[in-house]
Amino acid sequence: MDSVRKSIIQLALDIRLFSIDLASFLSSILRLVFNFFESHKNKFVKKLYRERGRLAGRFVHSGMAGISALGVMIAPILVGEIRSQDIDPWREATEQVLSASVEEQGMDTDFVDGRIRDNAVKYTVQPGDTVSAIAKKFDVSEDTIRWQNNLASKNSIKEGQVLEILPVSGVSHKVTKGETVYSIAEKYDAEPQAIVNYPFNTFLNDETFELAIGQTIIVPDGVKKETVLWQPLASNRRQVTPDAGTVVASGSFVWPTQGTITQRFSWYHKGIDVANRAAPNIVAADAGKVVTAGWSPVGYGNHVIIDHGNGYKTLYAHMQKLFVTVGQTVGRGGAIGQMGSTGRSTGTHLHLEIIKNGTKVNPLTLLK
Repeated sequence: MDSVRKSIIQLALDIRLFSIDLASFLSSILRLVFNFFESHKNKFVKKLYRERGRLAGRFVHSGMAGISALGVMIAPILVGEIRSQDIDPWREATEQVLSASVEEQGMDTDFVDGRIRDNAVKYTVQPGDTVSAIAKKFDVSEDTIRWQNNLASKNSIKEGQVLEILPVSGVSHKVTKGETVYSIAEKYDAEPQAIVNYPFNTFLNDETFELAIGQTIIVPDGVKKETVLWQPLASNRRQVTPDAGTVVASGSFVWPTQGTITQRFSWYHKGIDVANRAAPNIVAADAGKVVTAGWSPVGYGNHVIIDHGNGYKTLYAHMQKLFVTVGQTVGRGGAIGQMGSTGRSTGTHLHLEIIKNGTKVNPLTLLK
């Protein structure tokens, strides 16, 4: 399967490069044709007018013939690319049940390998499997497997049983009439922002986060409050941050605000969220120069980016007020704005990202 996937990816890259080159070539040809047409169009129009449209049919037929010829030239190239990859693009994909038996085929059975799953997968229970081991294999909680498969106990799984595994720890929920991201978050003791941030949850309206009746969404870190958990929640699930501006060890960043950490760093959420209904000020985590200050078209709302000049940048999003402008220098602990709920946000909070040499890193490894 890995070889097929790599072949498909390589084919897609080849087609993309070919498309770019073809577009460039056609663009240059069209420019030449356009320039020629512009310089001779008056003579051409007079000729057509003089002939009373007698040549119009020939013109149209010639154009269609040119398009057909172009298709004939391109088709062998595309066919050759597909054959070289030994891939049938029309072959129907079949549902696959993941199993530890893939070891016999030389495939890695550690499913936490950087592959991003956008939906639940099937897993066949193997001899010696336990709920705990399966949960560790897929990097989800034991209770996530329990709720998705209606398990009565940890010992209720058996060899050959097919389990459905969610892509992240939490709960899968089918929306009913009148439900919102806020009511669903309350039902599962989760954060509305976590539901919105999960990239594979969709909404009828991205401004109001309206849900469709009958659609299924994932509630990250959600729990069924009426049940006794098999796996206790982490004690720091909702961690209270220190006061803003508290200086820690030399070379590290200060906390930009005070509040409760409601969402942590993950593959789909490249930062942390700190919520506080009091909407306190946001301060610079370290000294630097403001390189961005304003509205973001991609969901950050009012946000600020500071370049610290040492390979690090910090991003502060969803603010209701900005106190700085582009080009301004700020000191560590200096106020840069006020916490808010602008952009893709469900409540008053700060979304903080730390970027090291172009790569987003977990802020909690630096904010100590």
